[in-house]
Amino acid sequence: MTDQGISSAPTLAELRAAIRSGAFSGHTAGLAPGKLQCNIAILPDAYALDFLRFCLRNPKPCPIVGVGETGDPALPTLGPDIDIRHDLPRYRLYRDGRFAEEVTDIAAHWQGDMVTVALGCSFTFERALMAAGIPMRHVAQNLTVPMYRTSLPLVRGNMFGGTMVVSMRPLRGGDVPRAVEICAQYPLAHGAPVHVGDPAAIGIPDLDAPDWGQAVRMDPDDVPVFWACGVTSQNALLSAGIPLVITHAPGHMLIADIDEGAAQPIWNP
Repeated sequence: MTDQGISSAPTLAELRAAIRSGAFSGHTAGLAPGKLQCNIAILPDAYALDFLRFCLRNPKPCPIVGVGETGDPALPTLGPDIDIRHDLPRYRLYRDGRFAEEVTDIAAHWQGDMVTVALGCSFTFERALMAAGIPMRHVAQNLTVPMYRTSLPLVRGNMFGGTMVVSMRPLRGGDVPRAVEICAQYPLAHGAPVHVGDPAAIGIPDLDAPDWGQAVRMDPDDVPVFWACGVTSQNALLSAGIPLVITHAPGHMLIADIDEGAAQPIWNP
C-alpha cells in the first residue's frame, strides 16, 4: 500500500497498519471520518509538568486530550494499541529549539524519559462546519490553512509562554453566528473562535502574509474568523530551547480510536 494506493475509505485498522509499516506517510486530513485526530508533542519528563501546566492554563489553543506515562509510547485512553513511535505518518525533531529533521518513525529516537502529550485538532470543527454547509475556503482552494502570530497573551507555565497563534478561515458574514455555535460544541478542538473581524485588533498586520500556511483568497462578502491554533504549543516548546522535542509534521496527525464528538477523550472497549 502506498500514499497513492491507499483505498479511498480505509478502515482505521487498515490505515494504522499502513502508517505503522511506513506504506502511508501522507497527510491525514479527511481520513477516518468521525475519529479524533490529535496534535502530538513528545518531550523529556523533566519539562513535561510545566508544559502540562501551560496547556491547562491555555485550553483554547492547547486542549489536552491524552497524556502518556513516562517512557511508555502507549496512549491507552485514546486507543488500545497505539504506539506513538510508529503511528504518525511523519514526525519532526527539534533540538535546542531548532528544526533538525523529519522522519516517518521515531523508534530510534525514543528515550526512556519521554512523555507524550496529545492535543485536540482543528480537523474536527472543520468537518462539522462543512457538514453544516459552511464552506472552508482553504479546502476549496487546496491550501494549507493560514496561521498567524498575534498579540494575544498566554498564561505562563514556568518556562513556557508567549503569545497565541491563530488560524484564519474566511466565512460568509451570515454564517458566522452558526459557526460560533457549532464550534462551541467542540472544546477539545479549540472551541469557538477567539476573534472575528479586524486582524489588526489582535496584532496581525497583513492577512496576505501568514506566518505558517498559505494566504487564502476571500470572497467579497467574507469576514476573517480566527480560531486558537495548536501551533501555539509548538511555538512555546521551541522557544523554551529544550534539548529534544518531537512533534507531528503539519497535517500528519495521530488518529485516535475515540469519536471526535466524545465529551471526554477516553477510549472504552
